[in-house]
Amino acid sequence: MFDYLIVGAGFAGSVLAERLARGSQCRVLVVDKRNHIGGNAYDCYDKHGLLIHKYGPHIFHTASADIFNYLSRFTEWRQYQHRVRACVDGRLVPIPINLETVNELYGLSLDGKGMKDYLASVAEKVAEVKTSEDVVVGSVGRELYEKFFRGYTRKQWGLDPSELDAQVTARVPVRYNRDDRYFLDSYQAMPARGFTHMFGNMLDHPNIKVLLNTDYREIINEIEYGELIFTGPIDEFFDCRFGKLPYRSLEFKHETHFKEVFQSAPVVNYPNDYAYTRITEFKYLTGQEHPFTSIVYEFPKAEGDPYYPIPRPDNAALYKKYHALAQETPGVHFVGRLATYRYYNMDQVVGQALTLYAKLAGAKRSEALATA
Repeated sequence: MFDYLIVGAGFAGSVLAERLARGSQCRVLVVDKRNHIGGNAYDCYDKHGLLIHKYGPHIFHTASADIFNYLSRFTEWRQYQHRVRACVDGRLVPIPINLETVNELYGLSLDGKGMKDYLASVAEKVAEVKTSEDVVVGSVGRELYEKFFRGYTRKQWGLDPSELDAQVTARVPVRYNRDDRYFLDSYQAMPARGFTHMFGNMLDHPNIKVLLNTDYREIINEIEYGELIFTGPIDEFFDCRFGKLPYRSLEFKHETHFKEVFQSAPVVNYPNDYAYTRITEFKYLTGQEHPFTSIVYEFPKAEGDPYYPIPRPDNAALYKKYHALAQETPGVHFVGRLATYRYYNMDQVVGQALTLYAKLAGAKRSEALATA
């Protein structure tokens, strides 16, 4: 008999499996309907020997020493500072918008104070910030909103920014200096041998069994277990009885180019041109040396695997119905992006899983992390 059945071998499921097995000596069965561990962070070598991220770029960053130190038990790291360029008006300029972005676009030579004054002069007064459009036009004005945000958001979400909650574009900061790093967290690094290798180390314990290519519904009545940890879409768990929660999906087009470098930055965003939102060149992320290079185009779409919960008030209200149902379901714990219908970065999912483990173990989170 297993103490826990865990549905999903991504970050949430793998962290909980590892902690329950090593920290609490529980017997755990991890089930995933895909043919690999790692969830969307899964990486692998293509036929040319290039390390790629099958489900689009995943870049690890966190402000939490606890989370970084915890994951460091399972991987060595390669230091990496992520940088993104946006193709706007025929130029590749830094995003998030910084001093260089504004000076390059408008032929100016502003300093930090000058940029603040400039943006203050073009920002629109918004009485009550409700939507993503409100956030952006209220901070950088309508012209930069049109150049950088409106088209990208429409492609990414299939909705105009005026239809989306403020939290969507609140994730994109503005900088008044030339710091072109995409993230500012204290810990920014990539697993030296890839995410999949790190997941493999996490799940490498005699108390953990992993069953791939299996929908948990196929085996749930055949397996004896104590409690269930579910990391999939919460609406699917309850057979969508209140209706289907909307998600945004992605289609990936991978290409190999027979030259060492394809583009001048790890990621180039295309907010206004083409059907795809961005192109990622993996060698920047992985640090791999190879005579060829691999890129991926991302095409957002409405149907397909669920990637992004769509942050709109009516969707939040629908999720609350499922959340209430989850709280009334004994012996089942819901954790992760899809099970809580909220966008999380990887470190936030790890933190959520560690918090749940501490609760299950009846310990403080610091105590729950103590057992290596």
